[in-house]
Amino acid sequence: MMRHSTTPTHAAHMQSTEAKHRTSGAGGLISTIAKSRETTLFVVLILLVVGTALARPQFLNLQNLRDVLLNVSIVSLLTAGMTVVILMRHIDLSVGSTVGVSAYAVGSLFVAFPHMPVIVALAAGLAIGLVAGGINALLVAVGRVPSLVATLSTLYIFRGADYAWVHGGQINATSLPESFSRLATGAVLGVPSLALIAAFVLIGLSIYLKQFRGGREHYAIGSNPEAARLAGVSVERRVMAGFLISGAIAGFAGALWLARFGTVDASTAKGIELQVVAAAVVGSVAITGGVGTILGATLGALVLGVISIALVVLHVSPFWEQAIEGALIVVAITADTLLARSVAKRMMRKRDHG
Repeated sequence: MMRHSTTPTHAAHMQSTEAKHRTSGAGGLISTIAKSRETTLFVVLILLVVGTALARPQFLNLQNLRDVLLNVSIVSLLTAGMTVVILMRHIDLSVGSTVGVSAYAVGSLFVAFPHMPVIVALAAGLAIGLVAGGINALLVAVGRVPSLVATLSTLYIFRGADYAWVHGGQINATSLPESFSRLATGAVLGVPSLALIAAFVLIGLSIYLKQFRGGREHYAIGSNPEAARLAGVSVERRVMAGFLISGAIAGFAGALWLARFGTVDASTAKGIELQVVAAAVVGSVAITGGVGTILGATLGALVLGVISIALVVLHVSPFWEQAIEGALIVVAITADTLLARSVAKRMMRKRDHG
């Protein structure tokens, strides 16, 4: 009768194989976490809603749901445009000023031409945003000015020009035609028209980033600009396209802002750029570039929107909203940093074993 003996070499081989399986399992877990950050955000969103509803049952009503969708629609649009820029290791701080200029300009057009078609008003807002985005694109891609400095400058330039133009005046809802106001007050099957417009743009931008070569090049630039350049990517042209997209969306959002709130002045959307950056970072868009999705950014905007409404329902001081946003940014960046380090260590172990 034969017996199978376990030699020292065989035992060592088994231990090595087991260790590799453990490493592979840990790597698989890290990979799963990295790919399911949108799922994690969705779970956080559900927990926020359930927790607030348990504390204040009146939170779950159609009016609050409608308010969340309306408020988040514009922020999610701006966050999507910001995402395209952040993916390439840049930032656009001028979006709030672009929204303000666009909103007042479209309102002024309605004052001058009361019967102007709605589609023309939206196109006008988009065109104004394209001009603003073009200025940023030239400064960053052609002038080689760091995007933080360039867009911080244009934030003040656009806002200052807005104040000089408005000169203390404002546009009121009474100056707007009913057909334009219905963009915010109307609904399709109970879903606000404004939310449907935002969803259409977000889906289109998501498809562009995932399915088209130009969209994938944004990720390539953010991951490694020099490698992307060596691979034949026109980095400057793609960076310009990113700022043009961000500017166009901000201008379009300005027209929607006018439809949503009716009354605009020189301070319209002042400071919203910080909320947009917060939504993008909370939505797992890496500030170091190359990582992020439109879905994640949208979920980030939804989380912040629900927190804002929840604080009102729970009678918590609105000053806590900014503190919570800041804390969420720190948590999101810390989580991204720890995840990146874990992946880097795993890659080094695999290289050493190889």
